[in-house]
Amino acid sequence: MPVEMLFKKLLLLLIMMPLQRNSKACGFVVYQNDKLFQSKTFTAKSNFSQKIISSKTDENEQDQSASVDMVFSPRYNQREFQLYSYACVYWNLSTRDWDTYGCQKHKGTDGFLRCHCNHTTNFAVLMTFKKDYQYPESLDVFSNVGCALSITGLALTIVFQIVTRKVRKTSVTWVLVNLCISMLIFNLLFVFGIENSNKNKTSDGDIHDIDFKNNDVPQTDTINIPNPTCTAIAALLHYFLLVTFTWSALSAAQLYFLLIRTMKPLPRHFILFISLIGWGVPAIVVAITVGVIYSQNGKNPQWELDYRQETICWLAIPEPDGVTKSPLLWSFIVPVTIILISNVVIFITISIKVLWKNNQNLTSTKKVSSMRKIVSTLSVAVVFGITWILAYLMLVNDDSIRIIFSYIFCLFNTTQGLQIFFLHTVRTKIFQTEASKVLTLLSSIGGKKSLSSVTRLRLRVRMYNFLRSLPTLHEQFRLLETSPSTEDITLSESDKAKQSI
Repeated sequence: MPVEMLFKKLLLLLIMMPLQRNSKACGFVVYQNDKLFQSKTFTAKSNFSQKIISSKTDENEQDQSASVDMVFSPRYNQREFQLYSYACVYWNLSTRDWDTYGCQKHKGTDGFLRCHCNHTTNFAVLMTFKKDYQYPESLDVFSNVGCALSITGLALTIVFQIVTRKVRKTSVTWVLVNLCISMLIFNLLFVFGIENSNKNKTSDGDIHDIDFKNNDVPQTDTINIPNPTCTAIAALLHYFLLVTFTWSALSAAQLYFLLIRTMKPLPRHFILFISLIGWGVPAIVVAITVGVIYSQNGKNPQWELDYRQETICWLAIPEPDGVTKSPLLWSFIVPVTIILISNVVIFITISIKVLWKNNQNLTSTKKVSSMRKIVSTLSVAVVFGITWILAYLMLVNDDSIRIIFSYIFCLFNTTQGLQIFFLHTVRTKIFQTEASKVLTLLSSIGGKKSLSSVTRLRLRVRMYNFLRSLPTLHEQFRLLETSPSTEDITLSESDKAKQSI
């Protein structure tokens, strides 16, 4: 006879059991939870009902002819989850775990699902749900424009610093170039890789998408579609952002020792030493983070989500009860906080003792205007990444205040590359001199509608000579330094460092 019962929060179940005429009894027991059925294979992480049905008939008949058909309709929060698959199982007393022997699943009608088992023991339907993630929209225009301007500014700064590197003859150029390279790569990865490609693979959770041929016992009741590409992008973003902060810390330490502590030249192999720190230490941090997570959860196909988020390709946000174990905390927030604190301290020290006060240790005695001091202060602040402090102000509970700080943070940090370009490239004497030459050349070309062949040839020769002069600009500026209009002084390493800011 059919027996109908309602499973709270989970499913509507109909059990049909054919009985022989000589059967004396038929009984069912519904367990309210799975505490007596602790599986070593299946792990329940959700708060769905975990009820188990135990059925029993006359002992003389149950092994020969008894079977069970279960027809059910899952009930769950469809705004948060989608039914991914299910398995028809029974409790195997010998292995003390769920088993699928003698059980099969079939597609029902009118939205119902069906299980059939050719024996009568303790039955369960192990369901696997896929969380219906709310993937964010594509980057807004504000972020795209800011990142595009930063990418352009960083690329121009790298080219300019490399082409004119012989003019400065200081390791400050090397640090700035590496900082710009890491920031450029991070911006490119952010624009083209931050979005998870799984957002294009979402389904409506239709039962027709279920694989009815596969009745294997699942490992957990929630599943996520693995995306190794998104995990790799998250690791690269993690790495290059740590590299960016590391080079900003190296820049701060370098300027501190050049301008505050000593006037002596930097030690030998200094560039090699800081390069190993700038690119090697972040690689070690990322490798250890991924290695520890994989060693702890590598057997679980969902281990990727212990490292990154599903909605975007970035480090996973910790749960309220697992903050201390979060990779975001120990492998990013803690080291970045330490770097920002040290950079702020060095920034304040340099601003007070060098930028806004005449330093007797410097050989240059030229007085600097207040506007020049302000611009120099901004130049140091941008390279030190001081504006990233705004990220901590976004943690306030007030939504209106958090939105304001979010826009300010986005404005300053998406355009950081553009700020570096203007403060460390456009305002330099070399750039202004050569830019004026190019503008004069372009205006002379644009001012004449028709040019003779001789004039065109002269313009081509002038452009050719200009391009050839770029690698040897230091010779021209050496002549300028010895001219009567320039102070006849010998610049120390600290003076060059001060001029660079």
